[in-house]
Amino acid sequence: MTLLDPELDGDRLDADPEADALLVGAVDLHQHPGPSPFPRRMTILDAARDAAGAGFKAIVAKSHHHSMVTDILALGPAGLDDLPIAVRGGVALNRSVGGLNPYAVELALRMGGRVVWFPTLSSAAHIQHHAAHDTGFPTPTVALRADTVITILGEDGEVLPEVRDILSVIAAERAVLTCGHLGVAETSKLIGAARQEGVDRILVNHPCFVVGASTEQAAEWARQGAHIEHCLVMYFGRPERRRDLGELLAFIKAAGPAQTVLSSDSGQKTNPLPVTLFRRGARGLLDAGLPEDDIRRMLGANAGALLFP
Repeated sequence: MTLLDPELDGDRLDADPEADALLVGAVDLHQHPGPSPFPRRMTILDAARDAAGAGFKAIVAKSHHHSMVTDILALGPAGLDDLPIAVRGGVALNRSVGGLNPYAVELALRMGGRVVWFPTLSSAAHIQHHAAHDTGFPTPTVALRADTVITILGEDGEVLPEVRDILSVIAAERAVLTCGHLGVAETSKLIGAARQEGVDRILVNHPCFVVGASTEQAAEWARQGAHIEHCLVMYFGRPERRRDLGELLAFIKAAGPAQTVLSSDSGQKTNPLPVTLFRRGARGLLDAGLPEDDIRRMLGANAGALLFP
């Protein structure tokens, strides 16, 4: 079986050994395989086979709606355990798992999950952005209730007790906290609280998409120890939706390659495959003059240090 679609992935047909070499050891912390209520182009097993074939060290399977940890465990005997790649999951704290639910976090992490995403579809920033812009998010294939806002802050503006409970579980499991689609103010509060609770693996997801952060704000979060994630689908995906590469380069310069993580954020029905996006990203950054060591760090080493305890 091949996932190659010439219409979406045509540049993978051209040899590029220099870019391909930078994918060996890569770690993608942000893939969207199925099963999912959203239409997906690949299953978890498909994604793992494709990434393993390119020499990736690990991938993380993410769903906005449910924990994929049990899906991954169930696929182990079906061939996942035989692949030379680590496949991990986690849980996103949206309405479909009970929101800010420490029970769901404990279950996901103690069954082998590694990542907790704070609200994505249920964040105020996402709901407001989605109402005002064409976000490119797909339509669910099953009937679901509309998301309503989940905030991590109480009326006093401080982080809620249940958030601190979740942070204490993440810290105990040495898991990765990601800030999801929270806006700038909530992200800043979450990072501060996470540090207080002993969380030392923090990732800010795509700061210039939905989150609305500036390069200066991203640099400040990086100085606080957070890693800043950028999604390759935004810069090397479908031509009609690509953002300017200069934006990505500015964020990398502001936060520094040591605090930057590049992920695919792909797997959707109409987007290029994650491996294709990593390959395009490696080539694009090489052409932009970035050193190979920095590219390797952003494509793999930084993410690997977060993912593996």
